[in-house]
Amino acid sequence: MKLKDRKELFTKADKELTKMLSQAREDLFKLNMELKQRKLKKTSQVFWKRKEIAMILTALKEKQLIKKEEEK
Repeated sequence: MKLKDRKELFTKADKELTKMLSQAREDLFKLNMELKQRKLKKTSQVFWKRKEIAMILTALKEKQLIKKEEEK
């Protein structure tokens, strides 16, 4: 995920981020299955997909914390 894409994560809505998260988790599952079956050529894809999931989760958590602070 490029730096520009990372910055865009923080501008997206919560629903869109959760949709992206579920899609990324499905992709990771598929990549892991291919890895186990020895069909995956670029094994680094698993690493980068996990990084992408972490970035999405970070963006979601920050949005939740901002909402909590605004409510106070």
